[in-house]
Amino acid sequence: MKREFAPGRLDVAGFAAAAATLSADDPVRNYTRLVDEMAAEAASDAVVHWEADGEQRVGADGREEPWLHLTAEATVPLVCQRCLSPVDTPVQVDRWFRFVADEETAAVQDEESEEDLLVASRDFDLHALIEDELLMEIPVMPVHDVCPAPVQLSAVDPDFESPDKARENPFAVLGALRSRKPGQGD
Repeated sequence: MKREFAPGRLDVAGFAAAAATLSADDPVRNYTRLVDEMAAEAASDAVVHWEADGEQRVGADGREEPWLHLTAEATVPLVCQRCLSPVDTPVQVDRWFRFVADEETAAVQDEESEEDLLVASRDFDLHALIEDELLMEIPVMPVHDVCPAPVQLSAVDPDFESPDKARENPFAVLGALRSRKPGQGD
């Protein structure tokens, strides 16, 4: 009998012991924090393709430890930081995670560990992990290779005074005030 695993409530130890695999193509709209990063006017039908593989590995203490290999990818419309229009940006994750018994163990082992450590549970939210990892892969400054429209590098504001307009020297104004006799122009 093949055991079924649910990504929203994943039994990590059982998933790794069964060397199971889960995969799906989820709409990006299911990942609300990822949607918050997208260009507001971009109605996206983007999809997050992900796959998770569990396996057991022998740890330093000789006991089996649960591991998870996660790959995920999506192309999301972000705001180009040059022209401020949507730019389709690919984000990809390919990472291994080792699971430990509790937060204390994770804190102790994290300093000397090269892999990412997570706390094992019977109801681990794989979707949250996928979203976290994709969010960390979003570039700080998404930009088009070549923007679709010329980038406007100056702004025109009707209330803005042109620098070409001749301005009166403020010291000349003060000098004129000093040279006035009392009672003139008051």
